[in-house]
Amino acid sequence: MRVVIAAGVAACLYSLAHLPLAKIDLQLVFISAVTIVLGSRIGIEFSRLKVQITVSDTFIFLSLLLYGGEVAVLLATVEALCSSFRFTKLWLTRFFNAALLGCSTLLSALVVERVFGSLPELSRGPLSSNFIAAVGLMAFVQYVANSGIAAFRESLKIDRPFTEVWREYYLWTSVTYFAGGSASALTAQLITGSGFYAFAITIPIIWIIYFTYQSYRKQLEATAAQAAQAGLHAEEQTRISRALRESEEHFRSAFDHAATGMALVATDGRWLSVNRSLCGLLGYDEAELLLTNFQSVTHPDDLGESLTDMYGMLEGKVVTCTKERRYLHKQGQEVWATVSTSTVADSQGKPMHFIVQAQDITERKRAEDHLHHAAFYDGLTGLPNRALFTDHLQVAVKRAQQHPEHLYAVLFLDVDRFKTINDSLGHLLGDHLLRDVARRLEACIRPEDVVARFGGDEFAILLNGLAHSADAIAVAERIGRELLTPFDLGGHEVFASASVGIALSTIGYNSSEEILRDADTAMYRAKAQGNGCYEVFDKLMHARALSLLKLENDLRRAVERGEFEVFYQPIIRLKTGMISGFEALVRWRHPERGIVSPLEFIPAAEETGLIIPMGSWVLRQACRQLSRWQAEYPAEAPLTMSVNLSGKQFRQADLVDQVKRILNETKLPPQCLRLEITESVVMEDAEVATAMLRQLRSLNVQLSIDDFGTGYSSLSYLHRFPINILKIDRSFVGRMCLEEESLGIVETIVILASKLKMNVVAEGIETEEQCEGLRDLGCEYGQGFIFAEPVTQEAATQLLAQEERARRPTAALVSRENSVHVVELVGGALSM
Repeated sequence: MRVVIAAGVAACLYSLAHLPLAKIDLQLVFISAVTIVLGSRIGIEFSRLKVQITVSDTFIFLSLLLYGGEVAVLLATVEALCSSFRFTKLWLTRFFNAALLGCSTLLSALVVERVFGSLPELSRGPLSSNFIAAVGLMAFVQYVANSGIAAFRESLKIDRPFTEVWREYYLWTSVTYFAGGSASALTAQLITGSGFYAFAITIPIIWIIYFTYQSYRKQLEATAAQAAQAGLHAEEQTRISRALRESEEHFRSAFDHAATGMALVATDGRWLSVNRSLCGLLGYDEAELLLTNFQSVTHPDDLGESLTDMYGMLEGKVVTCTKERRYLHKQGQEVWATVSTSTVADSQGKPMHFIVQAQDITERKRAEDHLHHAAFYDGLTGLPNRALFTDHLQVAVKRAQQHPEHLYAVLFLDVDRFKTINDSLGHLLGDHLLRDVARRLEACIRPEDVVARFGGDEFAILLNGLAHSADAIAVAERIGRELLTPFDLGGHEVFASASVGIALSTIGYNSSEEILRDADTAMYRAKAQGNGCYEVFDKLMHARALSLLKLENDLRRAVERGEFEVFYQPIIRLKTGMISGFEALVRWRHPERGIVSPLEFIPAAEETGLIIPMGSWVLRQACRQLSRWQAEYPAEAPLTMSVNLSGKQFRQADLVDQVKRILNETKLPPQCLRLEITESVVMEDAEVATAMLRQLRSLNVQLSIDDFGTGYSSLSYLHRFPINILKIDRSFVGRMCLEEESLGIVETIVILASKLKMNVVAEGIETEEQCEGLRDLGCEYGQGFIFAEPVTQEAATQLLAQEERARRPTAALVSRENSVHVVELVGGALSM
């Protein structure tokens, strides 16, 4: 069909290239319109063959006689394409029909012109034997080409011999082509002799003749149908019965010989019918399997879910179900299958039984298990690899965090002098040594412990559920003794030892990376002491504990002595350059060390729990100070105060009561307080966080997500959180003018906040270019060194005083375009 379509396109292009434009006249336009609009609709259909003889064939021959092959090809192609829309929806068939008629018309024109010369010239002359012969040849070639290609296509489609198809469906149609050719010849002579208008008058007559004959045929068909109806009833019943038997036989044959396991299962699980493939899958013959039921061959671990799915189908909740299930082979082994189950209902819609199809996927599952083993186990020793060990270690870390009494330890081992052994004896014996070391390490631990190979000659051991910290040292000593026995490597007696670093969970690790790092550090200290030594990560632990204890004591005294101070960083409304509020930031003026970085004491306060009283103090001070500023510097849009909540503060059960009590004490309107929480804190337990945020929001305070974009917020949760403000992290703002990615992230956050009806605050603005960019993106608020660093309460008060003077009628007006001037005022205040 595609070859014919390509040939048809070529025929149309050829005809367009040689189209005699000078011959196109009103007569041709009229003939074309009649052919396309009416020609295909005026015809006689032979219903048995689904073929229709139309007047359009006569008009196409007429255009060939009057205007030549080029016009006839184009007209035939367009008419066939338009007619195809009436009986097919397939574009391929539509284009095929159009191309077929175009090709056959072109072939007719070329053959006739080669034999008799120009057809239009013959048509304009008197009726002659040459003209009659040319018309006959034209009809014959058109018939042979059209019916031959169509019959060939049909024979391929229904897989029958070409000659048989041509004789049955297309032989009789030859008369229609010769009739159409004769009609076109007479019409051409009529037009030549009497003019075009005489031809136009004959069109209604032709239409009446065709439709009269068509009505007559329909009456004959109706009469014949009524006469045959009585005799068809018995024949129809016989045919239906035979069709049912054949359908049942076909189903049974397909069922029995299907490559997929198939079965009919009663609603109580009994096998009603099973095929050979299912019997082979489960290892039973048909009689044995029919004595069992669906439940008995299903793996116990999958039976509950399978029954739940079947009950759901019986209740009409689902129509079909496809799952991967395990079944029990007759010989006892597990068999995996992809099982599709559907219900078969009776005429009332009540389920009668199930149709089950099972595709064996046991080999695929084995391959998946092999891939899993390759991903999480060392190929040389068969031990878990670093990835699997880290998973086990992370579980131990979390368990210790939830149950402080749970003790565990990590031993990090490095085989001493392995490089020397590997280089001297070769890699094969070196691999042999590593395998032997792995076996001896396994012999030194308990079933609940994990030993892994990290790569090279490095091994790690997780000791779970220790009774005492000394048990880890005992295991390290046992390993040392086990490795003292020489290894036999292909006849070579080799002595090996290992340096062991020990990290104990008593330090209080928060991640697997931390304890692995410390165990690795201890191992290198042990290696520095000589071969076969172990070292406990206790010196650094002790030093860290002392440092932490001193810092904790200093922090406690700082609270008592009032060494903490709240600094305030202005938050600027970017459109106007005016101060909209402040962020409260705690600073520690240590009597000996001066200003201590928050990066140093905030984690310590968080770890020791001192962050809770410190955070409560900062919240109270900030609310009290804002209340004073609002009284002293009233504004149409009241100033706001942003206060950070740490993870431990946020998880306090009485946090809502604390905030409510402080608001009452300071008489601060709740809507002026903004509580900031980081993404990571919120997403640690999103459901609990949602409940806490809603309680806080019920106080009418505003809630802000700090450092947005650096964590892992779920958009679904973000939509559910009662958040008012998103704060863009300074890392994105700092790079937005340098990297398209950062600019895109900032723009996305601004758009997201707008869609969620939230405000946006950009942190860390340091240049005017960043400020302008944020303003262009629609960011409403910003803070950063370009406006002001965090300043004392006195300096912040001066900023507000300056802004108040700038708003007075006697001061210079500060417009939206002069936001840089406000920045200069802020800088001036800082320099005082």
